[in-house]
Amino acid sequence: MNVMIQRLLSVVAILAVCGIVVSSVSLQHHYAKSKTEFCDIGENFNCDLVNRSQYSEVLGFPVALIGMLGYAAMAGLATVYRDRRETPSLILGGAAAGLAFALYLTYIEARVLGVWCLLCLGSLALISAITIVGALLWVKSRNGLQSAAGNQ
Repeated sequence: MNVMIQRLLSVVAILAVCGIVVSSVSLQHHYAKSKTEFCDIGENFNCDLVNRSQYSEVLGFPVALIGMLGYAAMAGLATVYRDRRETPSLILGGAAAGLAFALYLTYIEARVLGVWCLLCLGSLALISAITIVGALLWVKSRNGLQSAAGNQ
């Protein structure tokens, strides 16, 4: 495995750990019983409102927990399974799916709830970055496979 691919996998792992942290804080706010001042900034930003809305769960599972599991999968792929040939494709596919879901939730914040969650926006930034790095990783890994095939 070349150095560039190793570095890209390390970046994915670091971003995924950051995503786990952001999602775990969001999950804590989801289950909190009392109002918090964490990101209650005027009438446009309120994490409590977003994290406790009807859109904060999918089939009874908190969105923040789904995010934690997704980020954990990205971290696992980038570390434990980093040597597998299919890992770059799995990272890119998983990150793209996560980004699509995050964009849907951002639409809900903007158009339905009319309020923003700083934790959610942070998670959107992280999954966007993982998707971009995942795309670079995928391209670099494909170039490496083509080079290796040409040397045979």
